[in-house]
Amino acid sequence: MSFVHLHVHSEYSLIDGTLRVKDAVAQAKERGMPAIALTDQGNLFAMVKFYKAALGAGIKPIFGADCFVYENAQTPPSRVVLLAQNDAGFLHLTELLSQAYCEGQHDDKPCLNRDWLTPEKSDGLIALIGVDSDLGRGLVHGLDHVVDDALAFWTERFPDRLYLELTRTNRVNEGAFIESAVDLAIAKDLPVVASNDVRFLDQSDFDAHEVRVCINQGRTLEDPRRPRDYSDRQYLRTANEMRELFADIPEAIDNSLAIAERCNVTLKLGENFLPNFPTPAGQTESDYLRELSAQGLEERLERVLAEDHQTYRERLERELDVIIQMGFPGYFLIVADFIQWAKRQDIPVGPGRGSGAGSIVAWALLITDIDPMAYDLLFERFLNPERVSMPDFDIDFCMEGRDRVIDYVAEQYGRDAVSQIATHGTMAAKAVVRDVGRVLGYPYGFVDRIAKLIPFTPGMDVSLDDALGRTEKSQKEPERY
Repeated sequence: MSFVHLHVHSEYSLIDGTLRVKDAVAQAKERGMPAIALTDQGNLFAMVKFYKAALGAGIKPIFGADCFVYENAQTPPSRVVLLAQNDAGFLHLTELLSQAYCEGQHDDKPCLNRDWLTPEKSDGLIALIGVDSDLGRGLVHGLDHVVDDALAFWTERFPDRLYLELTRTNRVNEGAFIESAVDLAIAKDLPVVASNDVRFLDQSDFDAHEVRVCINQGRTLEDPRRPRDYSDRQYLRTANEMRELFADIPEAIDNSLAIAERCNVTLKLGENFLPNFPTPAGQTESDYLRELSAQGLEERLERVLAEDHQTYRERLERELDVIIQMGFPGYFLIVADFIQWAKRQDIPVGPGRGSGAGSIVAWALLITDIDPMAYDLLFERFLNPERVSMPDFDIDFCMEGRDRVIDYVAEQYGRDAVSQIATHGTMAAKAVVRDVGRVLGYPYGFVDRIAKLIPFTPGMDVSLDDALGRTEKSQKEPERY
């Protein structure tokens, strides 16, 4: 019999995870596990990467999040793992997490207010509550009123979708919690499920994980005051290891498989969802794009030699055919609309950069101010029927007016159709060496000398593997590294 890990933090748990998504999926596949969950701390940042990796490996991806739950100022946030059981549950999870970031910040942590977990919002979600939950704290410390309140809340909000999460990773209070939780499960007919609260791939990765945690905390490994919240047992154990660990509670293992069977979410990747552009009555987006582009081009041609006009018009028609064929007329209209709005509001807008400057349609619509014909710029680098992908204009607004442009777009096309994209910065090789050296307690001068051994190559990101000659590119051009 197999087992499914339902509580896994990856590298996208930015504070306490070092497990790479692809490695987690590959190990689960190699070990014969039918599925694996990804439950990063308060986020779904790795969702698409995880989904693609799991489908590529032929195992089921289970989406979830390890969430802080805030009740009141008198008690610290508790924790619950929420797993998306179906598409509706996945939608509810994304809404709850977004609300946590926007409205639920406590001690620099995005938290769910317990009141947000209404029967409607918890529909389609499975809850795993363990030693760090409000129920867990009540059981460990013998607080019957806390246990009664928590049990009433969680069973009402997650009927038939509530599990007591059991872990044996040699951390504080786990033993006391399991003893009380099993008794409670028997008394209240509640299911239990085993997890390993995974933070890293192999047991040997624990030291590196501790260094990562210390970097985040600004502490050193030897600091006697630093919290020891993790153990070397929080690795991606095999199914056999988990079965041996819970040999006395086999149903906790079996329920991991049962939960995996219950969770079925499908993502729609590769589809474009654009808001509708308001066109004049009787006109489609395609018709309106042709009309505005033709008008705009004629105005632009006033500064172009008459003998070249036909060449410009033919280029415009070719581009329009491609744009319409690929289904992107609305995108061009939307971008042109908010750029022209910004200019009317005297918000400085850049002339255009990147591959979008190669479009004569963009030039005609005043999206860019660069004549692509004059500089032999290729439209195909921006949009190509043989390489179907969403077009992407690089647009620069004055930083003082940028927020006003975003507000305009949200008001014009709907708040639910506009969002900003998070980006994640990675630590540069030299910075990593300095941070790790500090955490390990080495003198600054010694660490600085090592960091300076890493070559500086302008325009290139040099990794530690590059510097050590371990990568193909560094072996082909050793003089650069």
